[in-house]
Amino acid sequence: MTTAPPSTADLRRIMVERLTSQGALRTEGWRSAFAEIPREAFVPGQFTVRSQGRKHTYTEDDPNRLPVIYSDASLLTQFDAAGTATSSSTQPWLMANMLESLDVEPHHKVLEVGLGTGYNAALLCHRLHPDRVFSIDIDPELVRAAATRVHGLGYSPTMAAGDGREGLPTHAPYDRLIATFGVGRIPAAWCQQVRPGGLIVANVGLGIARLVVAKDHTAQGLFHAYPASFMTARDAPDVVSTTAQQLTAELTTAQGKDRTIQVPAHLTGDIPQFLSALLQPSVVNFSYADSLMRQVHCIYDPASQSWARITMLDVRLARLDYDGPRDLWGERAAFLNEWVEQGRPALDRYGLTVTSEGDHTLWLDSPTGPSWPLPSA
Repeated sequence: MTTAPPSTADLRRIMVERLTSQGALRTEGWRSAFAEIPREAFVPGQFTVRSQGRKHTYTEDDPNRLPVIYSDASLLTQFDAAGTATSSSTQPWLMANMLESLDVEPHHKVLEVGLGTGYNAALLCHRLHPDRVFSIDIDPELVRAAATRVHGLGYSPTMAAGDGREGLPTHAPYDRLIATFGVGRIPAAWCQQVRPGGLIVANVGLGIARLVVAKDHTAQGLFHAYPASFMTARDAPDVVSTTAQQLTAELTTAQGKDRTIQVPAHLTGDIPQFLSALLQPSVVNFSYADSLMRQVHCIYDPASQSWARITMLDVRLARLDYDGPRDLWGERAAFLNEWVEQGRPALDRYGLTVTSEGDHTLWLDSPTGPSWPLPSA
């Protein structure tokens, strides 16, 4: 006897039970939204999932399509000409955590920057009244497609095309702002458009910051305990990114000066990467295994053309190849040594202060504790 596949309602129920048991869904309002909004309605005919370094593309007739949609996977839904993903449906666990941390009330106005597929906007519409939901995306085609999907469920929030880093001033102020693309720095416009006492929840570097806006529109708060990374903001919908393959080809063979160094911490660990993203925001990082299966870590600064290539010889011993006017490894070694000396604090001990003018300060445990002014991104 053949067992019928689970219905989409069953798959949503299973997803909600999983997210609840994981602590991502913590209130009935959001559990109801995730249980009733069909994620598959916001997924195009073809999407891609990246897992364990591999990509798998699912089409409309794939029998595994629905189970994958209701798994805890990010679904890549759009790519640029270089093959880099430019839009996705975020991992449900991460989305649920961020939505819960907004602490929304029925009367709140919420601005979502990064409309994407429209799924997150639909969840917000279910939780709030649609006239309290505002969303913006830089890609007009994405906005049109998302609007069709959201309207198909009977919701009519305000959806606009534009640079989300500038917010949506025509409808400000907002009680809450949630960003579903990554930024190196919180735009000053976000702080100005959220009312005092309001919240900003956003991916900054490789962390999720939850910031409370003060009367002077300074925003301050802690990072969540888990690392996270969204697709970064684009300057225009048709910008084509430099691929990792291009950079790898250039830096694996680059010749410069060399010396032996001691590496203070595992360079691809969560906190070293989190600190690197904030304290060296303009650089590109990637790692690979060389022909001898040694881990190689590359750091590249496009502005100065400086680079560093760290080839691990042992757990802490490495060969450093480098060139250019900027001492990329020296900068990184300094803050990694400081992190080790401080006892390797976890991510949720770090906080961020953003002034209304856009100045950023990273701090540990308290705004009056150890702190680091952040360079412009």
